[in-house]
Amino acid sequence: MTADAAPRDDAKRVKFFDTTLRDGEQSPGIHLNLREKVEIAHQLAKLGVDVIEAGFPISSPGDLEGVQAVAREVRGPVIAALARANERDIQTAWEGVRDAERPRIHTFIATSDIHMTHKLRMDRAQVFAAAVDAVRLARSLCDDVEFSCEDATRSDVAFVAEMVGAAVAEGATTINIPDTVGYTMPTEFQRFLLELMERCPALAEVTVSVHCHNDLGLAVANSLAGLQVGARQVECCVNGIGERAGNASLEEMAMILRTRAEDLGGLWSGVTTTEITRASRLVSRLTGYAIQPNKAVVGRNAFAHEAGIHQHGVLANPLTYEIMDAQSVGLAQSSLVLGKHSGRHALRHALEELGYDVDRDALNHAFARFKDVADKKGELTAMDLEALMSDEMRVTVDAGLALEDFAFSGGSGEVPRASVVVRGPDGDTHRGEGTGDGPVEALMRAIDAAVGSAGRLLEYAVSAVTGGPDALGEARVVCEIAGRTFAGQAVSTDVLEASAVAYLRAVNASRHAEQGERVAAAGV
Repeated sequence: MTADAAPRDDAKRVKFFDTTLRDGEQSPGIHLNLREKVEIAHQLAKLGVDVIEAGFPISSPGDLEGVQAVAREVRGPVIAALARANERDIQTAWEGVRDAERPRIHTFIATSDIHMTHKLRMDRAQVFAAAVDAVRLARSLCDDVEFSCEDATRSDVAFVAEMVGAAVAEGATTINIPDTVGYTMPTEFQRFLLELMERCPALAEVTVSVHCHNDLGLAVANSLAGLQVGARQVECCVNGIGERAGNASLEEMAMILRTRAEDLGGLWSGVTTTEITRASRLVSRLTGYAIQPNKAVVGRNAFAHEAGIHQHGVLANPLTYEIMDAQSVGLAQSSLVLGKHSGRHALRHALEELGYDVDRDALNHAFARFKDVADKKGELTAMDLEALMSDEMRVTVDAGLALEDFAFSGGSGEVPRASVVVRGPDGDTHRGEGTGDGPVEALMRAIDAAVGSAGRLLEYAVSAVTGGPDALGEARVVCEIAGRTFAGQAVSTDVLEASAVAYLRAVNASRHAEQGERVAAAGV
């Protein structure tokens, strides 16, 4: 239910299942550390989602630790962990969420012929037996069990009906019907769901969920179509991130339900929409995935009006061109402005107003960063503080490589040359030099020389956090390192410094992933 809505029919309530920390993190280049995952989960709780899918614990020791941290620290939403339909996955998922206030095991198996034949190499009888055993085991461990038929929309509906009926009989409390590859269309999806519900009356006893991917740009449309024929849980990601083209966008689904509730037969949700903008920016900064300017609801152009006739209409009455107001998604920025003479008390008050809960150590660290930036920039707005706090979360708990110093040489017509000093996790410093077509490439080559990495730049972008000539610069890089894709992002008053730190963070992510793989291979 939205913050300003009256109580509504519980039968029309739509549960929001957020999978930003699981499906979203499977996007190429995204590697969140434990602190970042917990911070996003806390914001999702403030946003009012019903379920947080915290990860896929069997995938790596780091993912298991992240799920456990979210389960232990975040209260309010159900905390779910994903597991394939086998004993080891399910036991590990339970290890991840067992300390949660409200735990859920989410187990799945593919049901389409193409997946069963070429991926699972199992026949229907084997898949059916595996699903029954998985749900039975999960239910013996946890009262809340979700079962998914992967690639359901390309499956035989009669077989899916048989599968989900058996899952309900074994104690599954939520049945998820995914459009895993984003292939279906809204009316087709509705026909599939209606026939499934007719063939399996037991679905009336549980929550039916939809999980749609955006390969054809229809994730939100298909999810909405599912809700219109009886599904009551929607699985989505902040900013629509996720594998390949992404998942259904949480903010779009929430605002559709808020804006068009009467036309949707009274469907409503518990999402606090005024927390949408902060959640969107937090996820963008921590994942390194920029929000496209024309992104619905949260893009910077979502409430901008360039055309003169539009501007005139909005000034006369916002409803002429705005179907929702900026305040409803939390876009209206705080009026607070801190200057270089502001003290710790003022900073703490500002951070609390922005939703951050900081202890003494965190406040001292944030204050040191704040004073450094304030001395250069003069004044910091709420958006500046959000960017700085998000940036601080990227400093991994297990240390990593950090930029100590950098310099450039080479005048007009000369090849740019950079030198860097990098501090390692053991405190030792490493020096390197490099050249390139431009200063960013020279910095990357110098860092490679200092730490022994070898990255290839795939994407590079710099943007301003706020307007004005003294704005903080936000740099984002996507690199290929050792055959895999990694992203890094950083904020600074100097865009070249931000670029160097962003690249170092991508290198850190690659090393962290390599270490996790070694640990997993050793069976630790």
